[in-house]
Amino acid sequence: MQKTAIVLVNLGTPDAPSTNKVRKFLGEFLNDARVIDLPWLARKILVNLIIVPFRAPKSAKMYQQLWTEQGSPIIFHGNDLLEKFNKLSDGSWKAFLAMRYRVPSLKSVLEQVRQEHYSKLIIVPLFPQYASSTTGSVVEQSMNIIKKWPEIPHIEFISEFYNHPGFINAWIEKIKPYQPENFEHIIFSFHGLPVNQVEMTHHDESCEIHKCKEEINLSNRFCYQAQCYETTRLIAQKLGLEKEKYTLCFQSRFGKSWLNPYADKVIEEKAKAGVKKMLVLPLSFVADCLETNLEIGTEYAELFKENGGGHYQMVESLNAEDFWINALKSIILANKY
Repeated sequence: MQKTAIVLVNLGTPDAPSTNKVRKFLGEFLNDARVIDLPWLARKILVNLIIVPFRAPKSAKMYQQLWTEQGSPIIFHGNDLLEKFNKLSDGSWKAFLAMRYRVPSLKSVLEQVRQEHYSKLIIVPLFPQYASSTTGSVVEQSMNIIKKWPEIPHIEFISEFYNHPGFINAWIEKIKPYQPENFEHIIFSFHGLPVNQVEMTHHDESCEIHKCKEEINLSNRFCYQAQCYETTRLIAQKLGLEKEKYTLCFQSRFGKSWLNPYADKVIEEKAKAGVKKMLVLPLSFVADCLETNLEIGTEYAELFKENGGGHYQMVESLNAEDFWINALKSIILANKY
């Protein structure tokens, strides 16, 4: 029987919450040309001499707050997902978990796949919305590794699943127990990106020209912002939300020319405007991590309350929920493995 290998790839995490381990993680992550798209020498100077030395100690303290007895959430949720996902196999496929940065490295996992002689390989970057710095990086790194193999199996990539019914319905299942109808305002939060990286997907023309906030079309189908808005529309429609009840925002910005509105600013403004009950959905993540647990779950909660807000609730990521496992299988089976 021909067998298929399915490689699930998430971003990654430091090996431990120490400054040294965080420095290695940030160095590997930020030196990726798809993450910081500067000329090689300028990127090396910026990352290795400025960003990493100053940011690593601060980030290490944040990872120490995030860490649990099981380790980093992105790893233990990933391992739980992998175990459950493989139990769904009929014997014709096997799944593996890899991280784009640090361990388990994409290189080591793909080498295991090579040694086990699978006839087909499906690589699934676990990023719902396509971005060059996430999915694009996984695809590029995978091909750089695989191109050196003497025997290359049939390969497929799942570039995005932002609008797949399984993904949307999994989020609906996750959200409903929180009774979203009882909150005054809902934040649909997505990870921020530099505007220039987003607009590269439609030849450096603006998102306004390509109607990225209004629709998915042939010219913007790979636009990160367009996909974020489509995910938001689909979930809001399923929840029966009126437009004034929710706001799409972007978090984790590191510069001025990033996608907006900014989540922290909107949360502050809504609190000052009298919103007392707020629900936040981290829709660009499928596993909890630093950006969900600390940034959204802790920092934004404090910001909301400091500015007059009351009850603040973040809905956790899909992690290893059974309905997400089944949805992920349906996303992959759409490729008819």
